[in-house]
Amino acid sequence: MLCGPGHRLLVQRGDTEVAVRDLDQNGPEVRFPAPWPRGFGSVTVSPAGDVAVFAGVHALRAVDRAGAVLWEVRHGCWSSTVCAEPHTSFVEYADDRNHRYADHGSAAFSPDGKLLWAHVRSDSGEDLEEWLVLDPADGTVLGRVGTGTVGSSFPTPHPDPAYMGLTVGEGDEDSPALWGRWDGRTLSVRRLDEQVLLAVSPSGRHLLATDPGQWCLYLLQKEDGEELRRLAAADAVPPPSGDDHARWDYEAAFPHDDAAVVGTGYDMGDPRHWLVDPATMTLRGRIAYPFPVHGSARGAGHGTWYTVSQDQTLLYLWRLDGR
Repeated sequence: MLCGPGHRLLVQRGDTEVAVRDLDQNGPEVRFPAPWPRGFGSVTVSPAGDVAVFAGVHALRAVDRAGAVLWEVRHGCWSSTVCAEPHTSFVEYADDRNHRYADHGSAAFSPDGKLLWAHVRSDSGEDLEEWLVLDPADGTVLGRVGTGTVGSSFPTPHPDPAYMGLTVGEGDEDSPALWGRWDGRTLSVRRLDEQVLLAVSPSGRHLLATDPGQWCLYLLQKEDGEELRRLAAADAVPPPSGDDHARWDYEAAFPHDDAAVVGTGYDMGDPRHWLVDPATMTLRGRIAYPFPVHGSARGAGHGTWYTVSQDQTLLYLWRLDGR
């Protein structure tokens, strides 16, 4: 689900295409031909639903609904092995195991569609990875900064087009998140060590995060990512059956400025979602659903969140009573 002011796009990635449906306009489903299978990177779609950007192993590629290439920005290879080949065609590495199981970067549009933020593997030899700000109209790189990270990434868009979050999974408890700001000329980035960004409040004033160990839930301020308050899982919720400790989930929803919906991890077969008051970082109680749900609570915009069915074929939208 890609959400922002004025748009909610349901995006489903297949091996040969990406299907997009606008949940607010009730228009026809749009399909973008994919340049490579889904295991070779990630994808994002513009707020208008007219451009898809594929963040692949060797390149960022923007395509229109007919599959025509609008632009391409090549970068270093995400494979863990030394790859000196430029690989201009997917068929050159389609059967290579190191490419298939490589780390991946990411891309995300600003909510107004005027900027594209992309995390790529550098080919300069100076920094292993870079965070780019591009003009999505033609792929021009407007700003770049070395991230000092090594790992796959997941973006966290912000209602203000000047801001973007990025979580990088480095495989240990020191894995950082990055909080970026583009002022029109310069890209500045603040490193948030031991943080996993989960959600942004509708107003954009606050961020919700946890740590790689999932021990605490943190409320951060937008301007610089500084922590305002925290909620320890062990102090708020009982551990799941068969475990000694409760841990927060790696995903959450922030449907209202005064309400967040956060799951606890490792709840096998019976996910527990909790209503959290961000103002005090206290628990209001457990969310009661009319039927069993599966997986995490994820933001769906307009005061809602969503869950998916166990077989991944159905999506359910939820909102708080009276809101």
